[in-house]
Amino acid sequence: QVQLAESGGGLVQPGGSLRLSCAASGTIFRIYNMSWYRQAPGTPRRLVASISSGHWSNYADSVKGRFTISRDSANNAIYLQMNSLQPEDTAIYYCVADVSTTSLSPSTTFWGQGTQVTVSS
Repeated sequence: QVQLAESGGGLVQPGGSLRLSCAASGTIFRIYNMSWYRQAPGTPRRLVASISSGHWSNYADSVKGRFTISRDSANNAIYLQMNSLQPEDTAIYYCVADVSTTSLSPSTTFWGQGTQVTVSS
């Protein structure tokens, strides 16, 4: 019922920048927290950044000062501005949203299919 579509990944050199986008669609009453996770090959999926419906944000220590998460609630979208990218940032990045589909239902967590970010010279 709820779809999350990520975009903006690609190949960049160390020190470069990328901006990821995530748009939610489908049966949505309200979106609460939204987050970006990432997963490198052979490693667990880890939280990168999250943002609440009130625009409070949190970041993993490894990306603080380099990444910025933002939210456009009117369009059910979030973004991740990634600066000073390093090879260790290489991963598939996933958009995650906590969504209520009706005014009476609890929230449910939905995941996107991911977008590849590769940082390499």
